[in-house]
Amino acid sequence: MTGADVLLLALGAVAAGAGLLVVTTRHLVRAGLYLVVCLAAVAGLYLVLTAELVAWVQVLIYVGAVVVLLLFAVMLTRAPIGASEDLDRPGWPAALVGGGAGLGLAALLVDAFRWSTVELPEAGTAERLGTSVFGSWVLPFEVLSVLLLAALVGAIVLSRPEIGAPAEGEGQ
Repeated sequence: MTGADVLLLALGAVAAGAGLLVVTTRHLVRAGLYLVVCLAAVAGLYLVLTAELVAWVQVLIYVGAVVVLLLFAVMLTRAPIGASEDLDRPGWPAALVGGGAGLGLAALLVDAFRWSTVELPEAGTAERLGTSVFGSWVLPFEVLSVLLLAALVGAIVLSRPEIGAPAEGEGQ
């Protein structure tokens, strides 16, 4: 067992443990912070696998943007920050469904590949990826950015009812 194998196992254990804490904690903000740890461990896995571009995209997009957006939405909607006792449900149905799905997917994966080797394509470069994204995919990229901006403005309007309401004394 090499050092990379040990590092992969350690980062995988951190990611799995943090993922478990995300879904079991009763504190919403702590769940967001555990999500940061889980996503950072996944970025570390990408680094060990020498996929530096994917690792930094993981850090920038998921850790940097998605978690910040999640915590921003929690603060914007004035959701309860502490433990939420009223949202507790029995955990055994979810564990049963999740365990069954995991075993089914593992059996499907083993049956599909039967421990055969797969030929890997030539490794890509950041230059080729950038040319593809900003060449043939530039229009969907820009449309997505406008869509995300519209969603953010809509979230602000929906969370602040006083923005669209007429002033007192008007319209009566």
